[in-house]
Amino acid sequence: MPYLEWRVRPVLPVTKLLGAAALVVLVVAFGDGDPVRWALALAAAAGLTLWAVRDLIRPVRLTADAAGVTVVSGFAARRHLPWARIERVRVDSRTRRGLRNELLEIDAGESLHLFSAHELGTDPQNVAAALTELAQRERS
Repeated sequence: MPYLEWRVRPVLPVTKLLGAAALVVLVVAFGDGDPVRWALALAAAAGLTLWAVRDLIRPVRLTADAAGVTVVSGFAARRHLPWARIERVRVDSRTRRGLRNELLEIDAGESLHLFSAHELGTDPQNVAAALTELAQRERS
């Protein structure tokens, strides 16, 4: 029984934490005692830190096995979707301003789960192919 998992690249939470630290350094250097600048910078730094903590708490965003897929839902909760509830797995690809953006879509009827290449740690096309193959093998 194959078990597959996809996780956030380790560089992402580190980058988010560095961004939060940079905001604090910038507000200390250029805040000039302005409470609005301090509040905005500290709120943004706190948001980045929480976002990085989520990546550290639940780095695995998507798993698949014979029973179905398990996705991270909300901040750090997990939700299991059996293969019978999954209606479609596809990659939505769009190009804007010369940049290509791909999202893996897992359509489970009442819910739609989207994953970027950054969250999966690999190309969404590869993940979609692996999920489709596993689903067909398990359904037959």
